[in-house]
Amino acid sequence: MKLTRQDVEHIAHLARLEIGAGEIDGVVEKLGRIVSFVDQLQAADTGSVAPMAHPLDMAQRLRADEVTEADRRDDYQRNASAVADGFYTVPRVIE
Repeated sequence: MKLTRQDVEHIAHLARLEIGAGEIDGVVEKLGRIVSFVDQLQAADTGSVAPMAHPLDMAQRLRADEVTEADRRDDYQRNASAVADGFYTVPRVIE
């Protein structure tokens, strides 16, 4: 797909970008190269490539998921002005 000056001006308008008159030709050329590269990528046959989460076959070391603090919710909510079912209640702001 070949981008024209009008295409880039329209895209800039939709994105609310201000591109100066002296910059527009450079932007057209750079965006055209990006679109051309994306077209090349889309033309690549990826049917035999298995989906993967990471290009390297590595496992991430994770720490054990352990509780390190006591549950003191009731102590904290004792100071609250209004509590219902374990949640803090606040005045309605939106009608």
